Amino acid sequence: MKKYLIIIACFMTTMLNAQTPVEINLWPKDRLIDTVKGKKLVEHDISKPNDDKVSGKAVIRLGDITNPTIKVFKPKNPNGTAVVVCPGGGYYILAMDLEGTEICEWFNSIGVTAILLKYRVPTLPGKLRYELPLQDAQRALGLVRLNADKWGIKPNHIGIMGFSAGGHLSALVSNTNEKRAYAHVDAADDISCRPDFTILTYPAYLIDEKQPGKLADEILVSAKTPPTFIFQTEDDPINVENALFYYLALKRAKVLAEMHLYPTGGHGYGIRSTTGGVGVYKELIAKWMADNKL
Repeated sequence: MKKYLIIIACFMTTMLNAQTPVEINLWPKDRLIDTVKGKKLVEHDISKPNDDKVSGKAVIRLGDITNPTIKVFKPKNPNGTAVVVCPGGGYYILAMDLEGTEICEWFNSIGVTAILLKYRVPTLPGKLRYELPLQDAQRALGLVRLNADKWGIKPNHIGIMGFSAGGHLSALVSNTNEKRAYAHVDAADDISCRPDFTILTYPAYLIDEKQPGKLADEILVSAKTPPTFIFQTEDDPINVENALFYYLALKRAKVLAEMHLYPTGGHGYGIRSTTGGVGVYKELIAKWMADNKL
């Protein structure tokens, strides 16, 4: 009985700390492609009943996303900080609840406005896997900054957070933001799309797999890279070197960075785990944001 009362209390706390999310299209329809090789793509959850569960719960694996959006999760009492959340999924699908809505609701519980980015996947023929997602991330950050006053956000308190492939995307836009990767649309493209801070959770694809110790060519860390928080486990099959080498690059560039590594936990746990190091990393993020006056 006590267990169910705790669950109900947590649900009520979330409801009291947040408003109904609002979803906004990123692009005019004439900028979008929804047909590939004669096949019309229809967004859908590709999960199957026998797919692996995380902490005993199923995962929404959204595929064939052709109309990217941002969904704005506003807390009841916003503190002025916002985070654009990028779910992972190998640039093939997006883990929309595990690495999306669940962390957005948690951010709301600490007063942070969360912006869930539903970026385009899978990779279209002839495109780099991150090409369209980078456009979506840049566009999302511009739209958030354009609407900062309306949404109760400080324009210099807008960060980005990514899991796995979403971590790669978050690192990429953190270092690729001086010029838009697409043709101008409107006023949102006239203002900065640089995140003010970055949070990377078990980031993927940051290293050059063929040259040990080297970052991927597209990840160009500099003194302009935002302050960064990194979390990963040493037994992550994606390789902890993604965190290690990115952190070293940040330190060489004299960018404020904090990294937490734990021996076990694997990959793709979102915020569901309550055991070991991966069970406390939400609190580590909250402390890091508070320490940096975010």
